[in-house]
Amino acid sequence: MSEQSISRDQIAEAVAALRRGECIGLPTETVYGLAADARNPAAVRRVFALKGRPADHPLIVHLPSPQYLSEFARDIPDAAWRLAEAYWPGPLTMVLKRAQHVLLEVTGGQDTIALRIPAHPLALAVLSAFAGGLAAPSANRFGRISPTRAAHVRSEFAEEVPIVLDGGDCAVGIESTIVDLSHGVARILRPGMLTAERLGLSAAADPSDKQAPRVPGALEKHYAPRTPLYLCSRDGLSAKLEDVQVLAIGELPAGVSGIALPRDPQRYARGFYAALRELDARGAHALQAELPPNESAWEAITDRLQRAAAGSSAA
Repeated sequence: MSEQSISRDQIAEAVAALRRGECIGLPTETVYGLAADARNPAAVRRVFALKGRPADHPLIVHLPSPQYLSEFARDIPDAAWRLAEAYWPGPLTMVLKRAQHVLLEVTGGQDTIALRIPAHPLALAVLSAFAGGLAAPSANRFGRISPTRAAHVRSEFAEEVPIVLDGGDCAVGIESTIVDLSHGVARILRPGMLTAERLGLSAAADPSDKQAPRVPGALEKHYAPRTPLYLCSRDGLSAKLEDVQVLAIGELPAGVSGIALPRDPQRYARGFYAALRELDARGAHALQAELPPNESAWEAITDRLQRAAAGSSAA
């Protein structure tokens, strides 16, 4: 099933399921989400149970339009409205003070909430018909590789999530940039393909800052394949290593088995998680990934690779 073949009846069926407190697989431009009614405590708890997600790990709430911002957040600074006007719908999440009625289950017990409007027509159609916020973390088991195709969601959850809307491959391919606006100065808490330069921001949160809100995808180990993953320079990709699959940039070195993704960071990001999933499924002893250039355009990709590889040295 493709985005073009999704009917109004199928959207209505998905919305009815959400209103019954069920979870659905929902495409966005970043990754597929496991969506549930952000106002329904039982539905939100179902998301955590399906993913195996820690209860203190907050969720991002997806909104139909900026007019819903005031429904979920309070004390909204002018900077938030400017960013919303410039980058929503799009791969930008803003962390703001939560409105008093927002469920603590959604925020991980914090006084802040993460909000965004996705730039995928199918997601927007569902959100508009639902007329409310949907908590929608990535539709995968906690800590594993994010899904960028409907088939990835089905392979993760099978009959546990019977409704998975197929919106095609995700156009961005990695998770949104998260900007904290809850404590005055805007700062990036999670890099994404919307860079600090594009957003006009210079401040990034200090990883050791205990006052920074907790946000999704910020744990040291995340986005991880089951096969141990090691990062190395181009010269370190070796055909001499047995039973190793390689994720390279541009082209594979001679004699090396694996997948090469484009040198353009936007195109690389689009294919990244699908390639990592394919390599993980090949049953190799280990995976190698070529480290990207040390440039801002590659920052988010490098972040995902480093978290995916964290802990592999002990494997």
